[in-house]
Amino acid sequence: MENAAELKDKLFNKKESIFNNISDEELDRSAAYAETYKVFMDYSKTEREAVRYSVMLCEENGYVQYNFGDKLEVGGKYYYNNRGKELIVFKIGEESPENGIFISAAHIDSPRLDIKPTPLYEDSGMGFLKTHYYGGIKKYQWTTIPLALHGVVIKKDGETVDICIGEDEDDPVFYVDDLLIHLSKDQMQKPLGEAIPAESLNILIGSEPYHSEKTDEAIKLNLLKILDSKYGICEADFLSAELTAVPAYKARDIGLDRSFIGAYGHDDRVCAYPAITALFDSTNENKTVMVILADKEEVGSGGVSGMQSKIFTDLIDEIAAARNANPRKVRSASKCLSADVTAAFDPNFAEVYEKRNSSMVNCGAALCKYTGSRGKSGTSDASAETVAYVRKLLDDAGVVWQLAELGKTDQGGGGTVAIYIANQNIETIDIGVPVLSMHAPYEVVSKLDLYMTYKAFLAFNN
Repeated sequence: MENAAELKDKLFNKKESIFNNISDEELDRSAAYAETYKVFMDYSKTEREAVRYSVMLCEENGYVQYNFGDKLEVGGKYYYNNRGKELIVFKIGEESPENGIFISAAHIDSPRLDIKPTPLYEDSGMGFLKTHYYGGIKKYQWTTIPLALHGVVIKKDGETVDICIGEDEDDPVFYVDDLLIHLSKDQMQKPLGEAIPAESLNILIGSEPYHSEKTDEAIKLNLLKILDSKYGICEADFLSAELTAVPAYKARDIGLDRSFIGAYGHDDRVCAYPAITALFDSTNENKTVMVILADKEEVGSGGVSGMQSKIFTDLIDEIAAARNANPRKVRSASKCLSADVTAAFDPNFAEVYEKRNSSMVNCGAALCKYTGSRGKSGTSDASAETVAYVRKLLDDAGVVWQLAELGKTDQGGGGTVAIYIANQNIETIDIGVPVLSMHAPYEVVSKLDLYMTYKAFLAFNN
């Protein structure tokens, strides 16, 4: 008869730290992988920058730009750049795509402060930019931190002006001020969600007036003179600009043991980078494999560069046509890992988590069968068959993984791109890296969870 210890080993589902079993060699590999990820993060603070950096990686790995109507060949490696804000990377396998396309889909937008179309004003001796926050943020977290200005200005004549101010050591940074504690009696009585009104998230950008002659709005005039001198833009050019304020922080190791990475925008670039690098490193020549780095997830995945756009299914149709395959059969046989983060259990706020079903740091890539809120509203809820398929795949490849929910039922919730892909008759399940302080200006992930997520995508592709 088996003793209790043997039965527990056989029958219990155990979630344990990767540190308990990892070799020194693999620990070194995970640390080296984290260094390349940190570089990606520092160059990819907006979706446009993430696309630009990823295109560079694509071309370094032998992928060529694809445009609709181009010929697709077996063994070909391609990327489709959708308006500079979404990237779809794929390689054509030897098998018929009617056997399915293996898709990994992440998003590369993150919560931030967008600059309004008519933003610049002066008040009480200071110049400011008005903002409209993008995605779900705690507004108070965006005050009193150094901010950088990123984006593009498209002038009326069509000229594109790239803007990046605040990342170099010699650059100025920007700032949203907050009320001093000495005068905060009334503010401190308000709920966190109301203490900082959205319309007070105004970015401080200067105070020096135009000197040549006395005039009204002299600070605004001087700021516009600086912009004209450096970039050749005027106030009307803000109307056709995409400018955003993001934290002026670099990706850094966190902790004495350097086991964590702190950065802006882990959600969801911490899944985008493993997805695309696993595609580059995959060796299976039979499968057709695709990685989608989509925009607009944080605001509902709409628009021409969001996951609800038809561009992704149009590309599947192109692949099917190139191989004389039925696109409906291609979609029905395809599988997708919806690559998005989940909430890591935080013992400092344990009351909002259901610990048995939460992801833990250093316990590996987190599978999420369903997301949504309340009664699973807004989720695709992966089938048991899909979960079983991925379980076996990861176990056979030696990937450390865990199954998780976002938090307590009815506590809140969230969604991913999974539902939009599943709506195309493609079996889909969420998988990603557990994140601490998700949607904060500086989020934290485990290096080992990052590495195991990369290994999960690699196993899926191979």
